[in-house]
Amino acid sequence: MTFSANVDQALGFTIPSRHVRGRIVRLGPVLNDVLAAHDYPPQIERLLASGLVLAALLGSTLKDAGGQLTLQAQTENGVVSLLVADYKAGELRGYAKFDADRLAELGADPTLFGLFGKGYLAITFDQAVTGERYQGIVPLDGESIAQAAEHYFFQSEQIPSIIQIATRHEADGCFAAGMLLQHLPEGEVGRERLHVRHDHPEWEHVQALAITLKDEELTDDMLPLTDMLWRLFHEEQEVRVTESSVLAKGCRCDLDHIRDVIGRFSEQERAEMADECGVIGVDCAFCSRLFPLALDSFTRH
Repeated sequence: MTFSANVDQALGFTIPSRHVRGRIVRLGPVLNDVLAAHDYPPQIERLLASGLVLAALLGSTLKDAGGQLTLQAQTENGVVSLLVADYKAGELRGYAKFDADRLAELGADPTLFGLFGKGYLAITFDQAVTGERYQGIVPLDGESIAQAAEHYFFQSEQIPSIIQIATRHEADGCFAAGMLLQHLPEGEVGRERLHVRHDHPEWEHVQALAITLKDEELTDDMLPLTDMLWRLFHEEQEVRVTESSVLAKGCRCDLDHIRDVIGRFSEQERAEMADECGVIGVDCAFCSRLFPLALDSFTRH
């Protein structure tokens, strides 16, 4: 698959007259680099692609440059037992654990409930500067992971949000994109939250415009993100682009860190971890890299 320059980007914007902020994300090569680490079937590729787009949409809102956003969808007895995607400093990583036999029984286009059953969505914000961590957990309700995230913001943050995610899966690769729109919460430019009023025509107007965005436009990598904003909101007084960032694949597995963790185990425990050749194999779930650590190397450190 050949991609244009309008991919692997996150674009932030505001619509001041409507008191709305937003993000648009498009993923191409970065997405395919993440997916290439595992031999996922198409249903899981689309699911993980949606998770990565969502992580980029939310993570790119972090004002703390070293902050991290982690998205985790989980269930105890679902076909997909775990979906993880995270964002840190413009870098994305993610993986999924699933039952291949049960997945095959669901067909080519399973529902969110079919994949997870009664699962939950956890969204965690870690602030590097302050060391603070905030986590919100909501049921995996709705027809998509995007709708589940909308429920998260409405229930946990009381911030009405629109999240649209689209994927394009082809024989030679996968493409995904998404848009996030939110009403500015209480305290930002003096705006009150929507729940204190029975109606809010400004937000309703933005909702009406947002639903006109087609998946084909969202995933059209020949269409610049700024041009897409113009198509949607050209009648507004102002659409202000706040920042644009480049996205990359980033797995933070590190041999020295892994050695340090394994080294904290006792000599007997390390021996039980090793194979018949005296090697402890540690694999990274995100990138599928295998780190072989010889037992005798620990005696030398």
